Amino acid sequence: MPGNYKTTVETMEVAKKIKPKDGRKTTIHVVHCQFNALAGDNWMNVKSGAPHIAKYVNANEHVTLDLGQLIFTDTTTMTGDGPWQFALWNMTGNKWVNSDVEMEAGAGVVPYTFKKNNPANTVQWGIGLELALMIKDPWKVYMTTDHPNGGPFIYYPKVMAWLMSRQARTDTMRELNKAVLKRTGLASNYREYTFNELAVVTRAGTAQALGLKDKGHLGVGADADLAIYELDPTEWRPSKYKELEKAFAKAAYTIKGGQVVVKDGEVTATPMGATHWVDAKIPDAIEKDLMKDLEKEFKQYYTISLRNYPVEDEYLPVQKVHKAGGKWK
Repeated sequence: MPGNYKTTVETMEVAKKIKPKDGRKTTIHVVHCQFNALAGDNWMNVKSGAPHIAKYVNANEHVTLDLGQLIFTDTTTMTGDGPWQFALWNMTGNKWVNSDVEMEAGAGVVPYTFKKNNPANTVQWGIGLELALMIKDPWKVYMTTDHPNGGPFIYYPKVMAWLMSRQARTDTMRELNKAVLKRTGLASNYREYTFNELAVVTRAGTAQALGLKDKGHLGVGADADLAIYELDPTEWRPSKYKELEKAFAKAAYTIKGGQVVVKDGEVTATPMGATHWVDAKIPDAIEKDLMKDLEKEFKQYYTISLRNYPVEDEYLPVQKVHKAGGKWK
């Protein structure tokens, strides 16, 4: 909702003030931040709140976020916010499916098309790119489209071109409603990502945020999971952004665990994957404090009980079987 950038900044600040008793560092990741970086009072005057978000992230080390970059195409909104899906259904007239099974707000699906002549949509498009370009440290911001809400992930090459080429952004803005020029600062942003920065926001940064030591980098001990593109960085120019987009849309080689699995678009191998299982546990003292806070919040703000949320382990008794009339029952 317009104006929600304030809630986003306040939420980041709340996380900063949390001091775990065991001395650990508290961090927060804000997902698809474009949808949470809106300024203005309503959808008629919505504008970018990205400068406020970027200013906070640049000044603090406990925050990371991903873009949720909008793409001008057909999308499918999927969210646990039933009331918002109802609002979208009213606005678009598209089909709406909602599910409400002991949840606070339900979960819904509504198809949506982001349009270049829609003022609000063009502002949203600008916000995502502004976040990426105004946050100075690429290790704090990751490239996503919030698939499928902001746009299908098959459009990642187009987002890469926008990040690496101001010319690409300018050419797109010429096709958009003028609101993008008046309500965002994108037109005056001259930053262009380097190949190294692009590698960080698409690979290395996310691996580091998840604590994956063997992912997102090249070197001894790293998994040999590689994508090789037919593109010479020494000949790259921002004016050639269409060539960049084309190259990133189709890897020349895709290597998994050191084995070539795709070459020039043709599948060459189908190695077995792996199953990872994590026995995640919370220290008793922290869990006790956490549950105390949760119970208080539920009583104050929620319409249902905390007991509706946990998924309990159910052990069903084994029933005896016997043979009757030559058949097992």
